[in-house]
Amino acid sequence: MKDKMTKIELVMADIKAKIATVIYMPGTRLPSVRAAAKSHGFSPSTIIEAYERLQTDGIITSRPGAGFYISDSAAPLSIADIGPNLNRAVDPLWVSRQSLEISEDALKPGCGWLPPDWLYAEGMRRGLRSVAKADAKVISEYATPLGLLALRELLTRRMAGLGIEAEPSQVILTESGTQSIDLIFRFLLMPGDTVVVDDPCYFNFHALLRAHRVKVVGVPYTPNGPDVDAFATILDEHKPRLYITNAAIHNPTGATLSPATAYQVLRLAQAAGLYIIEDDIFADFESTPAPRLAALDGLSKVFYIGSFSKTLSASLRCGYIAAPREWVEPLLDLKIATGFGGGQLAAAVVLSALTDSGYRKHMSTVHTRLSSARAHTIPRLAKLGITPWLIPQAGMFLWCKLPDNNSAAELANRCLSQGVVLAPGNTFSQSQRAENFMRFNVAQANNAKVFEVLARALT
Repeated sequence: MKDKMTKIELVMADIKAKIATVIYMPGTRLPSVRAAAKSHGFSPSTIIEAYERLQTDGIITSRPGAGFYISDSAAPLSIADIGPNLNRAVDPLWVSRQSLEISEDALKPGCGWLPPDWLYAEGMRRGLRSVAKADAKVISEYATPLGLLALRELLTRRMAGLGIEAEPSQVILTESGTQSIDLIFRFLLMPGDTVVVDDPCYFNFHALLRAHRVKVVGVPYTPNGPDVDAFATILDEHKPRLYITNAAIHNPTGATLSPATAYQVLRLAQAAGLYIIEDDIFADFESTPAPRLAALDGLSKVFYIGSFSKTLSASLRCGYIAAPREWVEPLLDLKIATGFGGGQLAAAVVLSALTDSGYRKHMSTVHTRLSSARAHTIPRLAKLGITPWLIPQAGMFLWCKLPDNNSAAELANRCLSQGVVLAPGNTFSQSQRAENFMRFNVAQANNAKVFEVLARALT
């Protein structure tokens, strides 16, 4: 952890992080010893020792009379080492692994999914039974590259309800929403490209972008969407290739994109030739549909994606991409190269569940339960001095400010030791300015122990 590192190790970690995020490219000249000492607030001898250790490791080279430079040899990728030198509690990979690996009796108000008994288990069981009786090819053979036609047709009808015009031939089924994003990243991005993310944004966007070794710039997020003035400045100064954001309900803030902001963002993006990934994984949680960038753009430079892990099942993985027509074929080639044909089973079960007569009632029940959970969670947090940034219209998340003098990372560590997994603010923040924020999942906060542990852990 950062607070256990020596000064020399801190300097070395900072340089390694800048190499991994392509801030320092091969051949980049490092700051002089005097400049680095002033920047870090350490003595010149500390900087010299750090540089010499990095040189011994082959990470930097010395050029007599010219200074120190980043070596031309690339280091192996370690995603956990990429990005700001943070306490592990605010590492997105750490949060994900704790949520997935911690004991079953632990409480997870920091995770990003519904409790098992909130999901559509009966519909999934009916779907599994139905598919088991179907043609043996469904449970034994590869799918076509695009995926199950009947599900793609259903998805285009669902998109049409949001104003998105797409043909089934523009829809590619994937193994998950994460695979959808990764395929588009692989297709569009090269190391060193610049990508814009919301600040804050879903923490796995950060992890995936780190894996692709691109530069990341955060645009401040407001209750109506990204800050338009800041967005315009970023496009002008950084010339990014891609912007990734949530449609509908924003993660982690719960905010909703306003029509005015949507139009301005799309106008700026089109003028800059910017591609957009619009992740609509929370579409079925909406009570009133928000504008979709994909609808306004006509799937020209917007890739629209989604999956069903939040409403049907996180165990049976199935996602999709609705892509601009000219990019479908190269995306299919990339899908085959990285995952071959994919499977039919998950898509067939998802189709059965979505067309099941009980799905609409199931989601109506989820809406009611989330509304009730939100109404109960907010005052319980308020008693602890924890206040929402805004009150969301729908969804499972509350983006909350902690009482003054409380570090979200330190609070998360203290609560973890008592069996409660939290999601600290800087996990979601590119600028690292959310140290005093925490994301709470109201569906996972219905146990009194959550608030008892928080009360003891707060300073």
